[in-house]
Formats: sequence, C-alpha cells, structure tokens
Amino acid sequence: MKTDIIGKKEIEVLIDTFYDKVKSDPVIGFMFAHVNWEHHLPVMYSFWENTLFYTGGYTGNPLKVHQALDRKTHLTPEHFKEWQDLFISTVDELFTGEKAELAKQRALSISTVMQIKLGGAS
Repeated sequence: MKTDIIGKKEIEVLIDTFYDKVKSDPVIGFMFAHVNWEHHLPVMYSFWENTLFYTGGYTGNPLKVHQALDRKTHLTPEHFKEWQDLFISTVDELFTGEKAELAKQRALSISTVMQIKLGGAS
C-alpha cells in the first residue's frame, strides 16, 4: 500500500527511483551520462526535502546549473516535458497523499519557471 512522503527516507526513494529512470531515458538520459551521482543525489535529496518540508537545507542555485546545461545542450520543451512526465509518474508509482501531490505541483512549477527563465527553451 502506498503512503505519503513523510520525510527524508521517502525523498531518497523517490529521487533514486526517478534518476534510475532518467539515466536510461531516450529523450533526456544523455544529459546525465557524466553526472557525479555521489555529489548530485545528496544535493537533490536536500533540494526536495527543502521544497516539501521547508528544512532550509538546500542552498544551491538550480537556475545557474540549468543555464550551464542549456549552453551545452539546448534544452527544449520536449526535454522539460519528459522530465515532468518521469517525475510525476515516479511520484504516482511510489506515493499518495498531500506531500506527494505537493511534490508533483512543485515539479511542474519548477519546470515551468525554469523554461521561462531560460528564454522559453524553444
């Protein structure tokens, strides 16, 4: 039976499962071929823990990271849509409840804002 996201343990399961899908995804997987996962995953755990529980544990700049990525690999609406679909389907696969819904809403908001800030990613 699925439960809600209640803390860091669930966030780690969500993020690990999501990135396992991303790595082999035909649309966006190539962007993650050279990621240092030992560094990236803890950053993502902190990001999502702060996003859902306001822990204050994340201090990075996601826009700056994605601007650098966009300069290397032009990010398109298709890339963002694939990321959204993978993230939302992973949440739905693993969790149900208020925080799970919030995670999906925040993912859509973050993706939309990122596209706008990157000049429409077209």
